[in-house]
Amino acid sequence: MTRLILILCITLFVTPTVSARTFVFTAIPDNDETRLIQRFGKIATYLSDTLNIKVKYIPVKSYPAAVTAFRHNQVQLAWFGGLTGVQARRLTPGAQAIAQGQEDPKFKSYFIAHISTGLQLADDLPQAFYGKTMLFGSKSSTSGRLMPEFYLRKQLQNTPGEIFSRVGFSGNHSRTIALVQSGAYQLGAVNYQVWEQELADGKIDTSKVAIIWTTPDYPDYHWTVRGDIDAVWGDGFAAKLQQALFDINDPELLAAFPRSGFIPASNTDYDVIESSAKNIGLLD
Repeated sequence: MTRLILILCITLFVTPTVSARTFVFTAIPDNDETRLIQRFGKIATYLSDTLNIKVKYIPVKSYPAAVTAFRHNQVQLAWFGGLTGVQARRLTPGAQAIAQGQEDPKFKSYFIAHISTGLQLADDLPQAFYGKTMLFGSKSSTSGRLMPEFYLRKQLQNTPGEIFSRVGFSGNHSRTIALVQSGAYQLGAVNYQVWEQELADGKIDTSKVAIIWTTPDYPDYHWTVRGDIDAVWGDGFAAKLQQALFDINDPELLAAFPRSGFIPASNTDYDVIESSAKNIGLLD
């Protein structure tokens, strides 16, 4: 009897209750770290209050790091771009896309150019791209690399390495804008929302850098949750989490994304992203 009591005590000690555990999430680092911490710190507080559990946001240093953290259950929820979401779900059986911003089914990228190129806003990508320097965002970015490269190849019928004299990867959209604006690169590809936000914040000098082409629409950012979430946090937890995201209506919190609200998402919504990535050799 004494031994049984001891075993039960040990079990209770090493197996934390749901109320004692922390639900952890992350996001791809598509913007400067200060803005990300402000944005997702507020989301963590909101989810904690709504779900009555401990919720924590942890930043990561790169897009692949977000996928790795999700795969290894270091985080249970992630705000992914289209491509990183596809990558994470391919590596994590059962994972599900559960929510996206109202704007995300029709996302787009801007091609931008330093004023010294002489390039202006056009309906098609110009042959004048040949021989210039080009800066993408992260190698795993949907809006900063995948879809811009997909349309480059489609319109100019060549790879970036064949089109440009030099190709670089900045790591995030804010850095892409800054480096093209400075003249370090002649051309860049960026998330349209980051451009619009930085323009509103006064960080873009339009006498030095300008939009020259806009991609067609494509699906992009979304929340993905691990497939074992209900087994760990209780039946129906994934549905409660999804509803909590749908119910976000604080204008300040939504403006930080920026999104006007969150709507349902499913894995099949990103089939076009997966096929585009396969088309240019980013996925097997």
